Amino acid sequence: MATSRRHSKITAALFLLAVASTTASVARARVPAVIVFGDSTVDTGNNNQIPTPLRADIPPYGRDMPGGPRATGRFGNGRLPPDLISEALGLPPLVPAYLDPAYGIKDFARGVCFASAGTGIDNATADVLSVIPLWKEVEFYAEYQRRLRAQFGAARARAIVRGALHVVSIGTNDFLENYFLLATGRFAEFTVPEFEDFLVAGARAFLTAIHRLGARRVTFAGLAAIGCLPLERTTNVLRGGGCVEEFNEVARSYNAKVEAMVRELRAEFPRLKVAYISVYENFVKLITNPDQFGLENVEEGCCATGRFEMGYMCNEDAPLTCDDADKFLFWDAFHPTEKVNRLMANHTLEVCYQEGVL
Repeated sequence: MATSRRHSKITAALFLLAVASTTASVARARVPAVIVFGDSTVDTGNNNQIPTPLRADIPPYGRDMPGGPRATGRFGNGRLPPDLISEALGLPPLVPAYLDPAYGIKDFARGVCFASAGTGIDNATADVLSVIPLWKEVEFYAEYQRRLRAQFGAARARAIVRGALHVVSIGTNDFLENYFLLATGRFAEFTVPEFEDFLVAGARAFLTAIHRLGARRVTFAGLAAIGCLPLERTTNVLRGGGCVEEFNEVARSYNAKVEAMVRELRAEFPRLKVAYISVYENFVKLITNPDQFGLENVEEGCCATGRFEMGYMCNEDAPLTCDDADKFLFWDAFHPTEKVNRLMANHTLEVCYQEGVL
């Protein structure tokens, strides 16, 4: 047993050393900004500024932020992958939300986030909790470029956009918040494979749109093992608990279609460097080998009971919140801890480096 623990520690140390080396190499790449689209996995605070119940602007969200506890609207105990990617590239350690009035175009020239928690590729998904639809994120992107041109001139604005790393993470809500949860609308309209195709077509249209607006370096994340989120484990109790394999199978099927679509886009648009990020496989590694990453709990979130709470239900008065989030895969019933976000950020940079995006 002692030998096994030593082996796990050595494996983890070698993994972190390799990631640090890759991150250092990527950091030397010249990237003027990080530009973010998507949902709560990357929303750095836009939902704070819109009338939606899906917000994370209350403690203990943000309790492990640099400089002390601060609930910024990020769904986690600390920073999100775009923040950590930005820092690794020598840019500011926090990517500001586009709707945050505390920031202006000079800040956004080095990083900006258009993401909205609860949104999806399907516009109907954004309607569920009255959040920003993906098409509106694209509109914000076009408006942002107009502001860049007004501030810096056309040449520099174009250089910022074309040199920026565009980080996209979206899709989970389309299945868990829309298709499977409501069991109406899209559920009645599409079979699961048809809905997957519908979303992939939407993702392709989105990537084409931002490319035509100037995006040249893009990462597009696949789905995680969505059936293993604490909330899904909790709702699966009548079937004995554990991961919902039906949802994981959907994630794998959808991811394969997204990966194929990304390959097609590379061929269609030679100037577009787009990397598919295999989140699913990395989550499975964390769930099946937690000791290698210093994790003790991969089934429940740190906040409150960790089984169903997120948003306003994850608050400073909720009992049982853990003392050390670094021991957990999940912060609340839906979102990873900062420690896991860092691993995902490092993986994203590694893939970008390997595939020539950076």
